[in-house]
Amino acid sequence: MNDTSLQDQIDDATLDFTLGESAAAIEKLQAIVAQHPDSFAAWHALTEVYFSEGDYDAALEAGNAAHALSPDDIHINTSLSRIWMEKGDKPQAEQFGAQARMLGWKDELKSPPEAKTDLD
Repeated sequence: MNDTSLQDQIDDATLDFTLGESAAAIEKLQAIVAQHPDSFAAWHALTEVYFSEGDYDAALEAGNAAHALSPDDIHINTSLSRIWMEKGDKPQAEQFGAQARMLGWKDELKSPPEAKTDLD
């Protein structure tokens, strides 16, 4: 890999995906996770690209790697819920979906409600 930042490399792969170049995105993301196995962002991006391509087994593998790095991330729990639903395992899907909802509620509780103004 070149000297660009890790996030720039992930963004480059994500751009490939958005331009319809999924194979190039997967290749780049696989190279990134090989060099940076502790990059949650790279594993999550790889999860989403595989999911979009309908490769649910590969999406699950990448998603599990991301989840191991950040089990309290709302987004990876949601991704895993979607993957399990596509794989036909509703109980697993519901487990990850419930976890995502709980994490969302915890996040909401941490942030006090914004004060209402006369314009509201």
